[in-house]
This record gives sequence, structure tokens and C-alpha cells, in this order.
Amino acid sequence: MKSLRVTGSLVALAAVSLLVPAAQIAAYPIDGYEETGIGRLEVARRVQAGEMYGSKQPPGGLLSLSEVDLRLLDRQDLQLPEPDAALSASVIELLGDRKDDYQFALLDLSDPARPRYAEHGENYRANVGSVGKLLVGLALFQALADLRPEAVDERRALLKNTRIVADEFVLTDHHTVRQWDPVLEVLTRRPLQPGDVGSIWEYLDWMMSASSNSAASSLIRETMLMRKFGDEYPVTHDVGMRFFAETSRAELGSLLIRTLQLPVTAAGFNLDEIRQGSFFTATGNRRVPGTKSYATPRTLIEFLLRMEQGRLVDEFSSRELKRLLYSTERRIRYASAPALNQAAVYFKSGSLYQCEPEAGFRCLKYHGNVKNLMNSVAIVESPAGARKHHYMIALMSNVLRRNSAVDHQTLATGIHELITTGAVTTATALSRTEEELARATGRTVD
Repeated sequence: MKSLRVTGSLVALAAVSLLVPAAQIAAYPIDGYEETGIGRLEVARRVQAGEMYGSKQPPGGLLSLSEVDLRLLDRQDLQLPEPDAALSASVIELLGDRKDDYQFALLDLSDPARPRYAEHGENYRANVGSVGKLLVGLALFQALADLRPEAVDERRALLKNTRIVADEFVLTDHHTVRQWDPVLEVLTRRPLQPGDVGSIWEYLDWMMSASSNSAASSLIRETMLMRKFGDEYPVTHDVGMRFFAETSRAELGSLLIRTLQLPVTAAGFNLDEIRQGSFFTATGNRRVPGTKSYATPRTLIEFLLRMEQGRLVDEFSSRELKRLLYSTERRIRYASAPALNQAAVYFKSGSLYQCEPEAGFRCLKYHGNVKNLMNSVAIVESPAGARKHHYMIALMSNVLRRNSAVDHQTLATGIHELITTGAVTTATALSRTEEELARATGRTVD
């Protein structure tokens, strides 16, 4: 474990573009309520048990806390092998005539002694939207490890018992989060608002499960306080507010960079290839100046690989990051492919779409005509528990005027088929129309 010590969806109107970030999926094993205090998990458990009304999990979403674990602790020397030309060509075949608009990195670990790696545009660098929240999680777990380097139980206690009070840094965000009142046994779902209270664990779950930008910004703020106050942390909400009110923007910006970027380099990454440089809310970015955010498909795969090896901060941190990515509610985008229903999927997605007026074009979700970024990272263990197949994918695209959520879902079907059978079929090739793909796979996408 490396120790770091740091001190001291609308339609665009005339001449107006629409830039919309969106990403949502629920994570963490549903039997984790007692350990973490994440209220949403208790609701999911009750729904699965038939005690409450709601949508149940597919078979792949039912692994227990003990079953969601790191798979490569004994292969910490494993690095990405040389690209497999045949595997790369097969994935590119799925992309059809859109191959120039897609970039990917794929690592097949189904035979750990003979891993296979495929890539295309692997060094393409772009803003990956909410996928960057992985780096917020990395920064927080690194800060916790620096506070309590030899005391994992104390880190768990801080995660569960430290209360975060939402303030202006949550403004504004359209993502809703599930808040569970264990006394009244009432579940509410709405965007975070100033005054909302939750544990660090709950904010982490809201950031990963609902992809709440408000939760992500609150966690960046909290991690900066960990860095600033060190052994005095946790501090009261009033002390934190006073620090941000009385500290210069330049000093806050410097602390933000150290908070988010030193953990990236400590994990062995190059900041020219992967970086989260700013808050996820407008208020956060006004209060604290930041820098650009981006990643490449290759570095995202390396991030997932090091997580599986227990090399992101340490074994405890890597395991909890993986659990936070475990899909345990309604699956979306890449993760929503029915072909993955039997699989355990560890997933994060992010999108940015932008529209401008265009004759005959209607601005729809994930259909931008100026920008239509869709980014997905996933680890797939199939079938869940047995793990006959184990692979990870990082996928980036910018295909204008086309439903990128449907296309990523389609690619998930094709890639899973390729890994499990070694074959590519025309039913999952992106050269087909959206209507043909929907008929061929029987899918629905929000």
C-alpha cells in the first residue's frame, strides 16, 4: 500500500446547444446493509425477498458480499499482453462501418494463464464523463488509507459513521438518489439537496449507483477536507464550510489537484493519459478551479486490471471499489444486454450529448448531433459465481444522431458472444439499423 501525505434532457433552441451528462446504475451487493449502512441495499434485499414491491435482480445480480471479490490477487505481475490481432479484428467486425467512431480495449482473462488482449484506438484521449467518478473513489480510498494505514477496521468505521451534510456543492444535478429512512421505513427518490445527510458509504453508493454528480462533488469536497485536516478528520460541517469560505481559490485549486491527482500517479498511471480534474457540479467548479478530465481505453482497462489485482491503494480499497461497481439493480446501456443476465457485471458508464438546431433533426437522449459521447467500462464474470468466462472492456464512442445507449448494449451482446463462443454474428453488427438490432435481440433501452 502506497501512502500519500498531503498537508496544508431538453431540445436545443435557436443558437443554443444542449450539453447533458447522464449515467445511472445501482451497485454493491444487496446483502451489504449491515456492514455498510447503505439504506438502498436493505430495500433491494427486501424486494428480492418479496417483502417489498419492486423489480427483482437478474441471476447475475445476486452474488453475496463474500462472493464479490478480487480475482487476480495471485497475478499481481500480470500486465496487458501484446494485442491479439484476430481478437481485435473480430471486435472491429462488430463495429462495421462505424469503426472509426469507436475506441476500445478488451482483456479476456477466462484462461488466466493465457490472457488475450484486443484494442482499437486504445490511446484515444477524451472526457469520459461519469466514468471519471472511478478516480474520485480512488482518491477517497487513498486519503482514508493515509489517515489509517494499518487500521482497516477504523477505515470501515469512518466510511459507515462519518456523516456528510450536503451543501451548495450539490447544486445542481438532475440525477435522483434513493434515500431510505430506517425508522419510518420509507424510501424516497429525488436529487440531493442542501441539508441532506448520509454516510460516506451512502455518498459513495449514490455516486456509483445513481451516478449522482452531487454525491461525487460532495465526496471530492470531503476528500479535500481529509487531506487538509489529516489526523483531525473528521471535522464538523461548520468547520468544513468555514475552510472553503475563507480559503483562496488558488489554494483550493492546488489542494484539489493534489487530492485527485496524486493517487493516480501513486497507482502507477500517467496523468497525460488519465485524470479527473474538476468537480461534477457547476457550483463546485465555480468555488474551486480545476483542470481538464480525460482517459484512454487502455488506461481504463489498466485501472480495472489493477483493481482486480488489489493494486489500487491496497487490497481492501480495491475490493470495496469493485463492490461499488457491482450491478445490483436496473441495468442500463452496455450492462443492460440480456446476454449478460446470468453474469455478474461490474460497470460504470458516462455520456455527454449536445444538440443544435438542424432541419429534420429532433434532439433525443443519447442522440446528439454536435456531440454524442458514450463511455462504458465493465468487468464480466459469466456465469456469476462459476466465472467460466472473465473479461473486462473499456469502450468509447462519439456517433452522432444515433442512440449510443442501444449501440453499446448491442456491442455488449456481440462481445459476450465472441468471448463465450469465439464467433461473431451479423445480428449484433452495428452496420444494421437500430430497428433491425432491436428486432434481432429483443431489447428495450431507456
